[in-house]
Amino acid sequence: MSTIIYPSPIFGPVHSRRLGLSLGINLQPGDGKMCTFDCVYCECGFNADHRPHSPRPTREEVATSLEQTLIKMAEEGQVPDVLTFAGNGEPTGHPHFAEIIDDTLRLRDRYAPTAKVSVLSNATFIHHPLVRAALMRVDNNIQKLDTVDIDYIRKTDRPIGRTYDVDEVIANLQLFQGRVIIQTMFMKGVADGIDYDNTSDRYVQPWLHALRLITPREVMIYTIDRETPTRGLEKATRQELDAIRDKVIAEGISCTASY
Repeated sequence: MSTIIYPSPIFGPVHSRRLGLSLGINLQPGDGKMCTFDCVYCECGFNADHRPHSPRPTREEVATSLEQTLIKMAEEGQVPDVLTFAGNGEPTGHPHFAEIIDDTLRLRDRYAPTAKVSVLSNATFIHHPLVRAALMRVDNNIQKLDTVDIDYIRKTDRPIGRTYDVDEVIANLQLFQGRVIIQTMFMKGVADGIDYDNTSDRYVQPWLHALRLITPREVMIYTIDRETPTRGLEKATRQELDAIRDKVIAEGISCTASY
């Protein structure tokens, strides 16, 4: 099993299939994984496999490291397309997430004004008003919704901690009033007798209904790109992703597919 643990608080830049040249901001420890999901497909592996020994970076450490990196990139003639909050777990779980967003926007405006600020989130903290308000200030508020089938969520995304209520998540996503991008992983495969295929109408049609309620600015659908900690998972085909993308577009919602 080959998985990736990202440095903290800054990593990259890396080339993202969906976002371009991305400078990563990791608000979790650099020596382990802390996430409110334990997805079977996560490139960082499972929470239990990478228990961190160091604390999360402080607000001050994030700002200092980001400023130093942006200055260095500018000196080298590099301009990031995006500053992306991602890494070894859910970024919005950091106790100073809102303040870190303020710092990041200030530094972006000073050193890389053309760059977008993106947050990749699993939507488990958007019930907090301060988190929602911070997400409303970024350019790309990207929230995960792999399905609305709770059994599939439990076996695939595997939420931990606070009880996960998909109806509550959808209601909170509606509070963004369209200023949100929905990101969904489609895949196939059988592992340990469990079927992980969510490309059929059984999953896609209820998910489309949720999109109608959320009215997102955009939908990003994608499939497995790197090695996963669970053996037996397979990529959705280009044809399957294209068919799902076209169904989203037919709803009047912009949608891209990454293969």
